[in-house]
Amino acid sequence: MNKNTKTKRLVVFFVTIAAVVALIGTFSKGIAKNLTLGLDLQGGFEILYEVSPLENDGSLPEMSAVAKSVSKRVNVLGVSEPQIVIEGDNRIRVQLAGVADPEQARRMISATANLTFRDVDDNLLADAAIIKEGGASLAYQDGKPVVSLKIADSTKFADITEEVSSKTAGNNMIVTWLDFSDGDSYAAEAVNVKNGGEPKYISVASVTQRLEGDVVISGNFTEAEARELSDLINSGSLPVKMTEISSNVVSADYGMGAFELTKNAGIIGALLVLLFMIIMYRLPGIIAGIMLTVYIFAVFALYSAMGAVFTLPGIAALVLGVGMTVDANIITFERIKDELYKGRSVKNAVKDGQSVSFSTIFDAQFTTLLAGLIMYVFGNGAVKGFATMLMITVICTLVINVFVSRFLLNQIVLSGVLDNKKKWFGVKESLIPDVSKNEKQVYFGPLPKLDFLKYAKKFIIVSLSIIAVGIAVAGFNAASGNGALNLGIDFSSGTKITVSAAEKIDINDVETTFKELGFDKVKYQASGDKVVYATIKDALDTDQLDTIKSTFKDIYGIEPGDNVVTPVVGRDLVKNAFMLSILAWIAMLIYITIRFKWDYAVSCIVALLHDVAIVIAVFVIFRLEFNTELISVILAIIGYSINNSIVVFDRVREELADAKGNAKHTPEFYRGIVNEALDNTLLRSIFSSITTILPIVCLLLLGSNAIFTFTFAMFVGLIAGTLSSMFIAPQIWFYIRTHMKDKPKNKKKAKREELDEYTIKGINA
Repeated sequence: MNKNTKTKRLVVFFVTIAAVVALIGTFSKGIAKNLTLGLDLQGGFEILYEVSPLENDGSLPEMSAVAKSVSKRVNVLGVSEPQIVIEGDNRIRVQLAGVADPEQARRMISATANLTFRDVDDNLLADAAIIKEGGASLAYQDGKPVVSLKIADSTKFADITEEVSSKTAGNNMIVTWLDFSDGDSYAAEAVNVKNGGEPKYISVASVTQRLEGDVVISGNFTEAEARELSDLINSGSLPVKMTEISSNVVSADYGMGAFELTKNAGIIGALLVLLFMIIMYRLPGIIAGIMLTVYIFAVFALYSAMGAVFTLPGIAALVLGVGMTVDANIITFERIKDELYKGRSVKNAVKDGQSVSFSTIFDAQFTTLLAGLIMYVFGNGAVKGFATMLMITVICTLVINVFVSRFLLNQIVLSGVLDNKKKWFGVKESLIPDVSKNEKQVYFGPLPKLDFLKYAKKFIIVSLSIIAVGIAVAGFNAASGNGALNLGIDFSSGTKITVSAAEKIDINDVETTFKELGFDKVKYQASGDKVVYATIKDALDTDQLDTIKSTFKDIYGIEPGDNVVTPVVGRDLVKNAFMLSILAWIAMLIYITIRFKWDYAVSCIVALLHDVAIVIAVFVIFRLEFNTELISVILAIIGYSINNSIVVFDRVREELADAKGNAKHTPEFYRGIVNEALDNTLLRSIFSSITTILPIVCLLLLGSNAIFTFTFAMFVGLIAGTLSSMFIAPQIWFYIRTHMKDKPKNKKKAKREELDEYTIKGINA
C-alpha cells in the first residue's frame, strides 16, 4: 500500500471521529429538549379504566370513539404528549406526565359530563347540543365566578324560557344538571338543600320572561370550579361509565429526584465501562468508547424521533444496554486477540476476527430482540417502556457498534500504522509465536487444562441448594399465614401510598398518622430517609385517597403518590407474566433449534429456567416484593443468558468442526470439546459480565430506590446467567450427547447432517 493510501485511511479515521463529535454537539441539546419523560420521572399519573355502558342494558360504543372523547378531556388540561391506549375490548389506559393537578385530571377524565337543562319536575328541556361548540367559558357576575354559555340555537332556547316563565311561582325554574341519572330529582335535592346539604344539580334559576342571547350558570363556585365546569362542558359528554381499576400517581418532586439519581448512576456506570475497555483492549477499547458515546446518542435520538416516553425502567434498560452493546465489541476484540496469538499479522487477525465473530453477535442479539419484542407486544406500562429500550439497544448494537466500530478500526489498521504494534490490541507479545520459525501457539488463557464439567456438578449442587432453600422458606411463609411470596399490589391488588418529605422522615410518624385516619392494617417500608411506602390490602376509592394525600401534604409539604390495583388487574398481570415468559421461551427454543440443533436449544432453555428459579428463590429468601418490574427483569435475563450460552455453543460447534476427522465421538471426546470451548470463551464471558454488571452495581449503590427491586433482581440474574452459561447449559448438552442414542439413519440423511454439523467452520465464533 502506497503512502498516499495510508494517509487517506488515517484522514478518514480522524474526519469520521470529528464528524461524530460535531453531530453530537450540534443535536444533543435539541434531542434532550424534545425527550418525553414518563410520569415516574416528572410526576403525573397512569390510570387503567374499565369502560361500561351508562345503562345496565346498554351497549358500548366503539372504543376508538371513547378514546377520542377522553382525548378531548385531556386536551383541555394542557398536558403535552398524553398517552391514551385502548387495551382489550373494554379498557383504556391513560398516562399523563407532568400534570399539575392529578386529582382534577382524574375528575375531568372520568366524569360523564352530560349537561342537561330540566324543569322542576325533572322533564328534559335541552341538552349540551343547544350550546355552541367550545361556547362555555369562565366569567364573572357581580364579582363572583360564573360559567358563561354561548347559545347555538337562540330561538329554541328563547322558546324554552318563555314556556317556563309562564308557570306558577316556584315552578318557573330551570334546573341545570351535570350527569343526571335515574333516581335523581329536583324535589329531593331541594329538601337536601334545606337541611344544609349540597345539591347534586349545578344551579337553579327562576325565569320570569323570554330570554334571548347568551346565558350564565351561577352558583357557589370558586374560580377553579367554574373553570373546570366550563372545560367539562366544552369537552363534551362521555357516553360511557369509566371505572378506575388500577392507578399510579407520582409526585413531581419524587419523580425528578429519582431521575437525577438514576441519571447520575448511569453516567458513572458508562464511564467505568469505558475505562475498563480501554485498560483491557487499548486502541480497540478507545474505539469502543467512541462508539459507546455514539450508541447512547443514537438511542436518545431514536427515542426523541419516535416520541417514545422515557421511564425509570427505560433508563435502567439503557444502562443495561451499555454493557450489552459493549459485549458485541468484546466478542470481536477477543476473536482478534485469538488470531494474534496464532501468529497472524494485525491486518489478517482483524479481518478474520471480525468475520468469524459476526454470526455470534447476530444470534446473541437476535434472541434478546425476541424477548424485547414479546415484552412490547404483550406487556404494558413499565414493561413496554423497558421493552422499547431493549429493542432499540439491539438495533443500535447491530448497526452502530458492529458496522461503524469495524469501519473505524479497519481504517486505522489498513493504514499500516499498527503493523508492528500488536500490543496495542491488549495482547502479550511474549506469548505470540513466530510462525516463520515454525513456533507453535502457546496457551494464553487464564486457567490451563481446567475441567469445567467437573466443577459444573458442584455448581449445580449449589444452585439446587439455593432453590431448595427458597422452596422451604416459601412453604414456611405459607404455613405461617404470610403468603409464600411477598406479592406486591401489582399481583395481589391493593393500594400503595408513597409518602415523601424534603427532610428526614420517621416511619413511626407515618404509621401514627395512618392509624389516626383509621387505617390499622398497613405494611410500611422505608426507602432511604425521605420516602416511606405504605401498602394497604384494599383498593381505596378516590375519597379515601384524597383524605390520605391531603393529610400528608399538610404534614410534609409534598403530596404523596399512590398506586391502586383492583383484584381483576392483579389476576390479569399474573396471567400475562406467565404467558410472556412461556412465549419468550418458545420463540427462543424455535430459533436456536433452527440455527443450531435441538440439543443446544434444550440446554439453553434449562439454563434459562435455572436463572429464573435462582432469582425467584433469592426474592423468596430475602422476602423481596414481586411486582411487574420483576417480570421485565426475568425477560431481560432470558435474553442475556441466551446471549452468553450462544457464544459458548458457537465455540462448541467450531470445535466439533475442527475435530471432524475424529470418528469416535466418545464421552471423553465431548468432554474435551466442551472444556476447550469454555476455555476459549472464558475471558469473554468474564469481561462481558463485568461491563454489564458495572452499570447495574452503580444503579444499586447510587440510583433511585424506586427501581431497587429492578436493579437487585437484574444483578442476581446477571450473575446467575453468566454462571449458567458456563456450567449449566454445557453440562446439559454434554449429557444429551453422551446419553441420547440417535435413531438409525439412512446414508443420505446421515451425510446431510454431517455437512450441517461441520460446514460452519470459519463463519461462527
